[in-house]
Amino acid sequence: PLKRVNMSVMITLEMPVKPDMLEDYLNILKGALVETRDYKGCRSVTTLVDQETSSVVLVEEWDSVEDQQAYIAWRTETGLIDAIAPFMQGELVTRTYDLKTEI
Repeated sequence: PLKRVNMSVMITLEMPVKPDMLEDYLNILKGALVETRDYKGCRSVTTLVDQETSSVVLVEEWDSVEDQQAYIAWRTETGLIDAIAPFMQGELVTRTYDLKTEI
């Protein structure tokens, strides 16, 4: 059997931002992602913006699902999740992917 050298997971978070609030939201995100990237287990975060729909997608690589869940719990406790709610025009969509570097 193949040994998994890289146990990391990729997580996408899609945020449907209200078009008139996109620039303000990106400014908030810029500051928040400094803390995200420093959080235990976070390997990387890439920000994608669909200008047509004003949707923002974060592509995150984490050491484990547990690290990302701990991060989300921390963000919820510290109020960021509630703070961004007024910027959204729909539900946040999170997907978790196994990284298959051998394929």
